Amino acid sequence: MTSPSTTTGQAVIDSRPRYVLLVVLAGGVLAGALIGLAITATATRGAVTSGPLVAVGLALSRSVLDGAAVVTVGMSLLPKLLVPEPAASVAAPLALARLIATVSSAVWLVAALVSMVLEVVDINVGEPFTIAAIGWYVRGAGAGQAHLVVACCAFVYLVVTVLALRRGEEVPAELRIAVAVFALLPLSTAGHAASGAQGLENLALVSIELHVIAAVSWTGGLLAVLLLLGLDRNLLAGALPRFSKLATVCVFLTAFTGLFDGWYELHRTPGILWYLALFTTRYGWVLIGKGACVAAAGLLGGYTRLRLLPKIVERRTTAVVTWTTVEIGILAEAFGLAAVLIRAPVVTG
Repeated sequence: MTSPSTTTGQAVIDSRPRYVLLVVLAGGVLAGALIGLAITATATRGAVTSGPLVAVGLALSRSVLDGAAVVTVGMSLLPKLLVPEPAASVAAPLALARLIATVSSAVWLVAALVSMVLEVVDINVGEPFTIAAIGWYVRGAGAGQAHLVVACCAFVYLVVTVLALRRGEEVPAELRIAVAVFALLPLSTAGHAASGAQGLENLALVSIELHVIAAVSWTGGLLAVLLLLGLDRNLLAGALPRFSKLATVCVFLTAFTGLFDGWYELHRTPGILWYLALFTTRYGWVLIGKGACVAAAGLLGGYTRLRLLPKIVERRTTAVVTWTTVEIGILAEAFGLAAVLIRAPVVTG
């Protein structure tokens, strides 16, 4: 029997390292969150804090939430990236995408609930944790309502994708994409851009929503294409050019909106000059790290598009898995930093 790496029309990458992409995504997100926490360790929002365990738990739960969102959105996008092929040739990757999305949406749901509980503990320092406290948080805080909406959306997605496990692509991919993308929005608008000068507030809200959608689509789509189509030259040669067009838009949208969002957060903070705060605050340092990750990943994506994509279209063997693994790892670091950044205050020292 011929191995996948030598069969005509098969194996741009070997099956064994494919799932390293998931490990790299998870490890990168968690590492980025821990690095961000280390940078902002002494930047607290008040004299009384809930302690380091809650702070770490919040960052990690938000990182897991973001990682699950990336996987879910990526798996949802896969059917729209495939060039029309005989049903038999796409059945296996689509079935696996639906299975992975089922697991990731369940993780997304649990992470949203855990993050909400930790937020309640963080706010009610020194007070006993009760169900009533969760109810107060959901009723009285925008972030609480955002967590609840995300959890509900993740649950709806889970129900839909379980149905898709039985009925396949009879359940429209557009429905899964719509639910997953909508679930990205509440927590993004509950962060730093949710309040500020009225003149720029609406623009900032739109910008951060576009930033999150673009970054998640870029990372998730790349993960899905290489993870599930990398063993089939024909499928990869059809899907990767399609994804490359989407990724190009996402790269520039992520970069430009990220620059604006970072500037806006520093600009709207009273008592500081934004161009100095970028280098003198811990928030600014994390922001620079996140920007460097996006820039590096964008350069790697450009290399793949300009140098490797023509070879992939010609069904030639490439080192695309290596470059993609590094790109996903760097983007995962950016998500981990963002999980800390969204809660970090802009203070000096």
